[in-house]
Amino acid sequence: MALNLPETFTYEKRGHVAVMTLNRPQAMNALTKDMMLGLEAAVEDFNGDPDLWVAIFTATGDKAFCTGLDLKVALPALNEGDDMGYADPATRPFHKVYKPVISAINGICVAGGLEFMLGTDIRIAAEHATFGLTEVRWAVIPAGGSHVRLPRQIPWAVAMEMLMTGKTIDAKRAYDIGLINKVVPAANLTSEALAMAAKICENGPLAVRTAKEIAVRAQNLEPAFVLEKTMSARVFASEDAREGPRAFAEKRKPVYKGK
Repeated sequence: MALNLPETFTYEKRGHVAVMTLNRPQAMNALTKDMMLGLEAAVEDFNGDPDLWVAIFTATGDKAFCTGLDLKVALPALNEGDDMGYADPATRPFHKVYKPVISAINGICVAGGLEFMLGTDIRIAAEHATFGLTEVRWAVIPAGGSHVRLPRQIPWAVAMEMLMTGKTIDAKRAYDIGLINKVVPAANLTSEALAMAAKICENGPLAVRTAKEIAVRAQNLEPAFVLEKTMSARVFASEDAREGPRAFAEKRKPVYKGK
């Protein structure tokens, strides 16, 4: 059955490989709620299709992979309690996907874009890609699993620097700290991701899925995700969290009060 997906998100099947693509390049592939729900539907289909063994998660355009939620729309909604597609506090992007997911990062990967990447297993990036969690600059926090996943995937001190300064790093630095697997010329990104998917598909699919499921479930992430969700709510309800997106929209330096 065909999925009812927005134009800003595409989903195709190439043999045993599913390709999920953010398709809003004119807006730096910033996420809307429709895109989040489209991805959720695609993930459900991928999980339920026994002929699909590997997924590739990528985006269109040559500038940005994903800059996270569209701040002008999403932050006011989050201030008012809209979950923006994160209804279950115990899960985060790709958390309950036990088949391998490869991300092909074609440019800027920040905020929610990085959070989605953190839920994938193998990451291939174009040479010009950059990575970061910029939310604190606007008095909010990356509540899509970053506080839980990032310190488990890279050294603690580096994770804390990224979380607390909002600074970005380039692809070489991301590779050096183990955040991504490979850096390639932008023109080779898709072929490299497909080659990696093909290599995985040469292995026993049940064995591959089980290996990932053991690794994911052994981390027991759900309680930590609930903690992040609960504590982030008080930040999104603060005065500073209203000032931050206003300053972003008005392209000025925010004035924070710590309340």
